[in-house]
Amino acid sequence: MNGTTPYHGHFDGPRHLFAVRVYFEDTDFSGVVYHSRYLHFMERARSDMLSVAGIGQREAYESGEGVYAVADLHIKYRAPAHFDDALLVVSTVEEIRGASVVIHQRVMRGEQVLTEAEVTAAFLTPEGRPRRQPREWLAAFEGIKAGRNG
Repeated sequence: MNGTTPYHGHFDGPRHLFAVRVYFEDTDFSGVVYHSRYLHFMERARSDMLSVAGIGQREAYESGEGVYAVADLHIKYRAPAHFDDALLVVSTVEEIRGASVVIHQRVMRGEQVLTEAEVTAAFLTPEGRPRRQPREWLAAFEGIKAGRNG
């Protein structure tokens, strides 16, 4: 890596690990991370997980096949993160359905869970209707769940 290549997380068995640094822009005046920024951290981690697993979201969108959209989200805030904290977003595939996938995510500081969420991402047509995920993607999710990645 020569310093110009964007960062990618990696798999550790069935877990996708994505490191995040808290910047000043992520915090309020007291240095505490805004609640909505955790959603940004988790979105980056999910997108990276799919990319590392070989799931080409951009190609599917550009070809008119479809896109993922968050259809359901349950989040629990346990403790705050602060300016300059080194965080780790841990993502695991919990359930694979024909037109969606359920991903559990935790934002950690060391061993402490700061935030966790259950996210359902639905695969949609360009018109916004549910569509079965590509067969190769279902296989990729099965591989992730079974820890056969990276």
